[in-house]
Amino acid sequence: MGRRRKGRAVSGWLALDKPIGMTSTQALGKARWLFGAAKAGHGGTLDPLASGLLPIAFGEACKTVNYAMQGRKVYRFTIAWGAQTSTDDTEGEIIAASDKRPSLGEIEAVLPRFRGCISQVPPQFSALKVDGARAYDLARQGEHVELAARQVDIDSLTLVDMPDADHCRLEAVCGKGTYVRALARDIALALGTCGHVTSLRRVAVGAFAEADMISLEVLQEMRHIGAPFEEFDRLLKPVATVLDDIPALAVNKMEAARLKQGQPVFVHGQGDFPVEGTVYAQSHGVPVAIAEMREGLLHPLRVFNLPV
Repeated sequence: MGRRRKGRAVSGWLALDKPIGMTSTQALGKARWLFGAAKAGHGGTLDPLASGLLPIAFGEACKTVNYAMQGRKVYRFTIAWGAQTSTDDTEGEIIAASDKRPSLGEIEAVLPRFRGCISQVPPQFSALKVDGARAYDLARQGEHVELAARQVDIDSLTLVDMPDADHCRLEAVCGKGTYVRALARDIALALGTCGHVTSLRRVAVGAFAEADMISLEVLQEMRHIGAPFEEFDRLLKPVATVLDDIPALAVNKMEAARLKQGQPVFVHGQGDFPVEGTVYAQSHGVPVAIAEMREGLLHPLRVFNLPV
């Protein structure tokens, strides 16, 4: 018999403002404890030196984590010119230096080369696996890791400001798998200099925006004053928040029951619903299943255990 998981059966999404100096796993554990949740996961890792939006899934929302990770991300970051580091941020050792400081005009002229679908080599210190080992573990052991270039999508890349000759601040809107540290490194190299990230903040992930973020300090203060869990739960967004890009299909109570049992259902009047492929079935606004529509039959792929 399986071991019973401790904690509350709470479900929903928290837009956590992760502080600098904490890993995503540590932030997840802290949020899970504060909410007293039995189950939790996160929708996209942030480096310890990065701050900002870390979507935390509780309970049934964990079944939608993959959809959260597919969402577009918005990053604001600062590049320091003149030094390239082993980690492409302030944690690493300096491995190259340059006296060149690009002008505002030079920076703006090079940015179009980094918009759209571009080829990017991930940083040596990344979580990618090489022969079963994490790249950052191999790099820390002194091994040079050959990481293959891969295609990433950058929808927007804009210069925010230049506080001084040694730094510039940028904002990027990008897709899954983009490394901002690598982007900063490559921008510097394209400008004939060296550079690394000194600050990085994520302000949006898919349906989650900067205005949605809640800090650990706020949550800790709520716990300190003995706020009931009902107040914590009011901070959560619905399980279906990350399913906005999937067509929604309403099903009745009987159809919902069949889907929850893993059985396909014939969708009456589906001719008015021109969809082949993945849909999101809901009943009275409550998620029932992520399912696949094939020839009028709705086949459940992932079922939600939520009361309808």
